[in-house]
Amino acid sequence: MSAQDVVFGFGAHSGIGEMPELLRTIRQADRDGLDVFSLSDHPYIGGRLDAYAALGFVLGRTERIAGLANVTNLPTRPAPMLARTVTSLAALSEGRIVLGMGAGGLWDRISDMGVPRLSPGDAVDAFEEAIVLVKLLSGGGPPVTFRGRHYRVERIEPAPVAAPAVWTGSVGPKSLAATGRVADGWIPGHAADWLSERYRTSRPIIDEAAAAAGRDPREIRTVFNFPGRITDRPLPATRDRDGRWIGGSVGQWAEELTGAVLEHGASGFTLFAADHGMPDPVTLGRWAGEIAPAVREAVAK
Repeated sequence: MSAQDVVFGFGAHSGIGEMPELLRTIRQADRDGLDVFSLSDHPYIGGRLDAYAALGFVLGRTERIAGLANVTNLPTRPAPMLARTVTSLAALSEGRIVLGMGAGGLWDRISDMGVPRLSPGDAVDAFEEAIVLVKLLSGGGPPVTFRGRHYRVERIEPAPVAAPAVWTGSVGPKSLAATGRVADGWIPGHAADWLSERYRTSRPIIDEAAAAAGRDPREIRTVFNFPGRITDRPLPATRDRDGRWIGGSVGQWAEELTGAVLEHGASGFTLFAADHGMPDPVTLGRWAGEIAPAVREAVAK
């Protein structure tokens, strides 16, 4: 993996009252050279901006940074329409969109939106069909007819726009295997990192499913949601008693992330504040201006 293949991003808040701060922060990250910003997608919360409306608005006010719903609440966004949304955003932003995909987690709230509740197995089947269908409805070509268990389209013309990369938030074995078969990246759940039991037991399922489908597992990147604080001085310990990362100095961060890339195959990092919120401007400036360049330089060596 080259240094430029390592993606550095951050997670942002999308409250309706936070739009000025959100836009200011993302525009600064764009100027500072970060690769991607992510917004959560919880359409049942009235105080939140719609994730895709916010992505479109922000992409229109930036130049280089890509946007990601981390992850798309698929049950509330039917796949054929989601395909139209993301290919339109790709065309408008010159490709600066990543499609984050989830099978649906908070089903009590999702069903409150009038969406029929699916069993866990059916939700994963629909999730895999949706990824396949979004890709079929991208990249031009003849009309698409697709007859799955959950999605059916008849002679729908694909958009003449390349499909965005698809990163999933897969957790269970069936969903992880679907990621291996059809997705382009994986975001481990619960902010699990490369030293976690979750990563150790989950990534092999993705790799085995990818290989069985004739794919190179290395093409499926792992992008970690990574909370922590950046301190002025080195901390005596950068992980807590349970082994979870808590942060440290710029040098400690750079050493940790370089090891993650070179020794554990990490290919991206999305920074959240220690409380899993949006990083403050000073922290984000150090992430973009000091840590990311240091990791890229070390990986390039």
